[in-house]
This record gives sequence, structure tokens and C-alpha cells, in this order.
Amino acid sequence: MTSKAEKDAVQKPHGYEFGGPVGAFGISFGLPILVYLFTFSCNDVSGCPAPSLLSPSTLKLDQLKREVGWPEEGVWGLADNKVTAAVVGYYLFNALLYRILPATEVDGVELTSGGRLKYRCNSFASSMFILTVCLAGTIAQGAEFPLWTFITDNYIQVVTANMLIAYGIATFVYVRSFSVKQGNKELRELAAGGHSGNLIYDWYIGRELNPRVTIPLLGEIDIKEWLEIRPGLLGWSLMNFAWMARQHRTYGFVTNSSIFVSAVQLAYVIDCWWNEPAILTTIDITTDGFGFMLSFGDLVWVPFVYSLQTRYLAVYPVSMSPLGMAGIVGLIGVAFSIFRLSNSQKNAFRSNPDDPSVAHLKYIETKTGSRLLVSGWWGVARHINYLGDWLQAWPYCLPTGMAGYTIVSAGTGYAQAGLEGAFKMADGREVIQGAARGMATPITYFYIVYFAVLLIHRDRRDDEKCSRKYGEDWEKYKKIVRWRILPGIY
Repeated sequence: MTSKAEKDAVQKPHGYEFGGPVGAFGISFGLPILVYLFTFSCNDVSGCPAPSLLSPSTLKLDQLKREVGWPEEGVWGLADNKVTAAVVGYYLFNALLYRILPATEVDGVELTSGGRLKYRCNSFASSMFILTVCLAGTIAQGAEFPLWTFITDNYIQVVTANMLIAYGIATFVYVRSFSVKQGNKELRELAAGGHSGNLIYDWYIGRELNPRVTIPLLGEIDIKEWLEIRPGLLGWSLMNFAWMARQHRTYGFVTNSSIFVSAVQLAYVIDCWWNEPAILTTIDITTDGFGFMLSFGDLVWVPFVYSLQTRYLAVYPVSMSPLGMAGIVGLIGVAFSIFRLSNSQKNAFRSNPDDPSVAHLKYIETKTGSRLLVSGWWGVARHINYLGDWLQAWPYCLPTGMAGYTIVSAGTGYAQAGLEGAFKMADGREVIQGAARGMATPITYFYIVYFAVLLIHRDRRDDEKCSRKYGEDWEKYKKIVRWRILPGIY
């Protein structure tokens, strides 16, 4: 008789997402270009955006290259062997801390094969250890702490190194996924949407659900969970701190805007580390395969795109007024409360529906045995946590104001003359807004738009998944909980 594990080691595919193979190809090779576009167009050489981009009709390629700081070695200058080795060392050090520091062992959700994978959860301890070392180094050496100068002086090469690692890991797990066998004792499974048979699509979306690898001396590591919660999120905070240090080296002070953005983003990251077991119930872990989509997202998109605001503020040190600060603090408080309280309620109900904190909640019991909440936070909207997540994006971007600046040569005297919004840099150059005012908002406010698109897409993916899983019960549920994310609007 065929066992459940043998039946379900390979789940049935359910069609293409993200525009199929064409979309997967475009995203896989288009997003790295977009990251480089952000990196070069908003720079500390000429401005944000580069002056030539303000007059596209007269744009000359050679002039643009000088303005954006294009490497003298051309495309080969985007990477550096020593920088790549240092970045690899960062990953290995994270893996070492994962193995040697105390951890809580947590069971994941039940797999289609019937078993549950075990996870070592100690991201809070390992990441805080690294941050403590960085704090000690900063106290001792200030803004000249070598890690901060290394990141900002080799920023382009650090970005490239992480891109190469993301491509490498995505390719490794794709090739290795073909060794998944039915009925395996390791509980390896192929993701439902990851074995379409199209190479580029499966490589992008991820064939294997939870790829794991055993590294000598470090033991077994769940690649997907480890990358999602550790090096990328920590890298996001390290980028922010590096740009704060850069601002101090450039101007001799750190603005309240830079401190605020770094602090609230660090709070978000620490919350993720502290509540690490909660991610085991998210769609990333339970449903999505691990391929280039998550690899690039974890290692490149999160640390380098999410830190665009502090990178901008490192060059143009705009400060917030007390009233503006109060408003943004209030917004982040409301947003974070919605996000954390709703997720905590969901996790408590899933873990123990009889817990006094959630026992009063109403729910629909589906034919599959699952329970769908229709009261409490989850009676307000099907993804009320997404609303809190999206609202948190606004305080990250608002401190940059009407973004845009131009860097002018030393001796122009704008700052000395008291021109509003003019700042003198340590090397004598000056930064003003001028014609660039507002022109960089697509860069510093990109996170808000991107995150809205991401969350809407996730909501629709989840809706399709639940419709397949629950059938009529899901339609009944949607009639009770009408709104998707934003009550009364969407």
C-alpha cells in the first residue's frame, strides 16, 4: 500500500504565477538591473538623481558615467574578489553562531507527507551578538569603525557579491531538488507551484519546498528559513548603521531623520528575530518553494533596497521638525500594533484554540478540519496584518521629505550664504536641492509602492491557494469577512 509520504512527496502543480516563464525571466534579470539603477542614479558623486537624468534630451553616456561613479574598469569593477570573500565570511559567521549559540527547537507546520520539520530558532541571540560587537566597535572607534567604512567604501561591490551568492544558491537548490525521492525519510518535498517542468520558471519560483544542507562542522541548515530571518534582515540594519556613520563622517553629525528610520526599522527586524517561530506559519515557509525569488529577495532586495532612505540621508542630511516627528511616531505606533497584535492572535489560535486569549473568537470549521477566524482582528479583514505592514512603510520614507539633491563643487558658498537646504560636506563640496527637488521621490518612496504591490499580490496568491484548499468553505468565509486588507476600501 502506498504511504502518505510516498503520495505527497511531490505535490500536484497548480499553474504559473508571476507571468509564467516570461515573467520569471524578466524578474530574475530585471530586478538586479533595477538595484544597480537605484545604486548609481542616487549617488554621492553628483546628485540624486544624477544631473544628466534631469535633462534626458541632452544626455551623453560618457558624462552620465562620470556623474554616477561608474567604475573605471567597466562592468568588471562591479565586483571585487576580496569584498566577495568578506561577504562570504559574513554568511559563514552567521552560520557558526546559528550552530553554537543556544536555540529553541520548534516544530514546523505539518507537511503534506504527514511529518513536521524541526527548526533551530536563535536568530535573536546570534544577530544581537553581532550587533553588540558592532556597538562596541563604534563606541571605541566612532564612525571610523572598519565595518562601516568597508560597507560604504565598497558598496557597489558588496551589492554585487550578494547578487552572485543569491544566483549561486538559487542554482544549487534547483539542481539538488532533482534528488528528492518519494517516501524519503528526510521529509523533503517539492513545492506545489515549483515543478512545472519549465526550467527558468522552476528555478525562479523554487522546486523544493524546504531545502536543507549539511555543512561540515556546522551541521544541518534549513536554507530557506535561515536566509529569510538572518543575514538579510541583519544586513538591512547593518546598511542603515553604515550610512549613519557615513553621514557623521561627512557632516560631523547624525540627523534625527536618519536615527529615526534606522531605529524603527531595527525595531521591526528585532521583532522578527524575537518572534522567529511565527514565520514558520507564513506562506513563504509553508507554501513557496525556495528559488531565485526568495534567494534574491532575502540577500539583495531586503538589505539594499529597504535601506535606500538612510543611504539618501547620508548625503542629504534633512532633519524632521518636532511636529513631523510626533506625527510619524504616532503612525508607526498604530501600524506596528496592528501588525504584531493580529499576527500574535493568529499564532495563538493556531497553536492552542482553547487558550483563554483566543477561546472567545468565532470561526468556521472547514471540511478539511481547519478553522478560519471570522472575528477579532481576522474578522476585520482577511489580511489585516498586511495593513499594519504597509502602514509601517510610510514612516520609513516620509523623513526624506521632497527628495532630491545636487552636489556642487567646493567653494560655491551656498551653505555659507545661508541658502535653505544647503549643506557643506567634509571635503568642501556642497549639496543643495535646486532643480533636483522632488525628483528623487520615486527612489526614496519606492518602498511604499513596491510593498503595496507585493502585499496585494500575496493576498491574491493566498486567496487562490485557499480557494483550492477549502472550496465552498472559502466562499462562505469570504461572504463573512468581506475585505481583503483595507476595511471599507479593499
